[in-house]
Amino acid sequence: MTRRIFVTLALGVSMLCVTAPISAQDTATPAPIDAKTKAEGLKNWAKVHEVFSHPRCASCHVADGRPMWMGNGDMKPIKHPMFVGGDPDNQTGQPGALCTSCHGPKSSQTEGGPPGADVWLLAPKEMVWFGRSSAQICAQIKDPERNGNRTLADISTHIREDELVHSGWKPSKGRDPAPYSIAQTAGFFTAWMNTGAPCPTESSSE
Repeated sequence: MTRRIFVTLALGVSMLCVTAPISAQDTATPAPIDAKTKAEGLKNWAKVHEVFSHPRCASCHVADGRPMWMGNGDMKPIKHPMFVGGDPDNQTGQPGALCTSCHGPKSSQTEGGPPGADVWLLAPKEMVWFGRSSAQICAQIKDPERNGNRTLADISTHIREDELVHSGWKPSKGRDPAPYSIAQTAGFFTAWMNTGAPCPTESSSE
């Protein structure tokens, strides 16, 4: 009887040791962000949004597979001429009109020529940004189902290291680059992430 009680108690303690951390994790809630930290986070997000919404970035973040032409943001956006794309599930263009037919590994130095990168393709349709508000893009970038199944840390690395992303700062002749720099943008993103990644409200979005 004594041995049976000892074994039962031992098993009970063992189960508590295993389940207690899980229960604590399940019931834990994120610490609230104080007003000063939130304000700092929103300030950094505003700079990130300047980049994400710039023509060099937003033009290829579309829902219908048709990239946009916006010049330097000084013209009314139009669908890419030559009926490029059109299939939201195809990021590389259509047979006979692939993105790489015109977009080479480097941006053209011809006035208004096509930009380039080693790999040129549209963003997945789940990552549509064009025409969306700051609040919508912010919520989307935090959602793994709409950001390429990435963590925020992954996205910071993506900004720092992906050559297709970097093409936004190395456009063809006559096109304005994305604002700030690659390192600054990644820094703004990381700072926003480290302050709790707050999002603006819809009413305050640009």
